[in-house]
Amino acid sequence: MDESRGLALVTGVSGFVGSAVARQLAEAGYRVRGLVRATSPRGNLVDFPGELMEGDARDEASVVRAMEGAQFLCHVAADYRLWAPDPEEIVRNNLASTGAVMRAALQAGVERVVYTSSVATLKPSDAGAVDERNAASPDQAVGAYKRSKVVAERLVEQMVAEQGLPAVIVLPSTPIGPRDIKPTPTGRIIVEAANGRMPAYVDSGLNLVHVDDVAHGHRLALEQGRVGERYILGGQDVMLKDMLVCIAAEMGRRPPRVRLPVAPLMPLAWLNEAWSRATGKTDPFLTLDSLRMSRHRMFFRSDKAASELGYRARPWGDAVRDAIGWFRQAGMIG
Repeated sequence: MDESRGLALVTGVSGFVGSAVARQLAEAGYRVRGLVRATSPRGNLVDFPGELMEGDARDEASVVRAMEGAQFLCHVAADYRLWAPDPEEIVRNNLASTGAVMRAALQAGVERVVYTSSVATLKPSDAGAVDERNAASPDQAVGAYKRSKVVAERLVEQMVAEQGLPAVIVLPSTPIGPRDIKPTPTGRIIVEAANGRMPAYVDSGLNLVHVDDVAHGHRLALEQGRVGERYILGGQDVMLKDMLVCIAAEMGRRPPRVRLPVAPLMPLAWLNEAWSRATGKTDPFLTLDSLRMSRHRMFFRSDKAASELGYRARPWGDAVRDAIGWFRQAGMIG
């Protein structure tokens, strides 16, 4: 392996996107160091292509230690929950970790930072796909997770402008594919649908992208992105119904045919959240915020990343099939 490109620190390497980013950088010839919490699952760290250091991204001292000797940083770690018993905990976690990691990067004098934000920081439009210009304010974001990503992204932009932080910001849309170990909310939909447990759907849409294409987009941003700029890393816009039809075809099942309105599902979502809050056992599959978001078609354009970075994404159906294959292998799909 050519390791002449320098050392890159990647946070969140035990997670879905972070593990893909680390592998992409290693394949491209970077030496990779991963920062991982002691309590994080280790499933995605088998055969990790580099060095691992334990630490919490919210703890600036541990990040400074991990940053020693690094020329580059990809800050991928995030509290990616669409629901929590205390929603503000998500905001506190993502703002604290982003601040700590970016301050450590400044202290270490890294050459380039790639900060993983999200299309959650953009305002969707039912008139069609939106781009980086549709930035949302914190009060326009639906739910704690989206609000947390907005305030964290604004912090990075402020540090770029005022402190010379050499950061490029990337906004993945909805990644799916291998190593979705938790799984993510969209991964849960794939698993439930593949197992025949989604008899109905809501009239919503999303932008699906293969996680490995998102990882490649991180490398392109590291090497070619302009400091202070934001780049959407998306795939194709897909109606939820069409995604479920694709999953059913792959599994040899009949696709769901019942389309449900959102309003009658709100009481059920409230009960799901109340049950999860009372038992503390699991994240609810159906939440109030997810239903509020489903009223919008989350469609996005990656034209800027395509023209400035040379970014490309494979067909969304390939991403669905790769996700199903990995979930099957992991025993999540029967």
